[in-house]
Amino acid sequence: MTAMGELIQEIFALYMERSDWFLGLLWDHFLLSGQAILLSGTIGLLLGIFIAQRPKLAPAVMGICNVLYTIPAISLLGILIPFTGIGNKTAVIALTIYGVMPMVRNTYVGLTTLDPDILEAATGMGSTAMQALLRVKLPMAAGVILAGVRNMVVMTVSVAGIASFVGAGGLGVSIYRGITIYNPAMTAAGSILIATLAVLLDFILGRVEKHFKKYGS
Repeated sequence: MTAMGELIQEIFALYMERSDWFLGLLWDHFLLSGQAILLSGTIGLLLGIFIAQRPKLAPAVMGICNVLYTIPAISLLGILIPFTGIGNKTAVIALTIYGVMPMVRNTYVGLTTLDPDILEAATGMGSTAMQALLRVKLPMAAGVILAGVRNMVVMTVSVAGIASFVGAGGLGVSIYRGITIYNPAMTAAGSILIATLAVLLDFILGRVEKHFKKYGS
């Protein structure tokens, strides 16, 4: 049997023997990622709306977000440790910082590339700025915004795999433990579950995105 075949057998054996452990890690990973997704989604959406209403501030805000987005994940976790300690709190903060950029960018683009004739029609019908935002702009930009949500979710789920290096939970625990005891099967088992979760969420959000793009068009 080839080395790859043996590795695959070991991975499946691990899933069978330690199914409860992997399910617990999967649930912890989902919760850890979910907290960051909720925070970055909310912050990014509000910030994107804010700079769409104030275009002069957009370059500065986008520049800051770009700089934060380019910091290596492991470096950002290390930078945060002196201020927030180790554990899930630090991981959630780091993942939230990373997730803000796709949301801000897509929200801003979605709201600033709408058909001006439709916006004028909404204003002409007596809509206030808030009504136009909630009833016209956001529904029309939903497809573009959801594309940002989709990118942010996949990125967050994937990057959360290194959170175990600062004492956080999730499937990264399996990867970290596999590396430290030189168990490639355990490392691969955790990686496969992270990839599976990311692909599943990407598929679900992709379907939602298509629906809203069709609705928006």
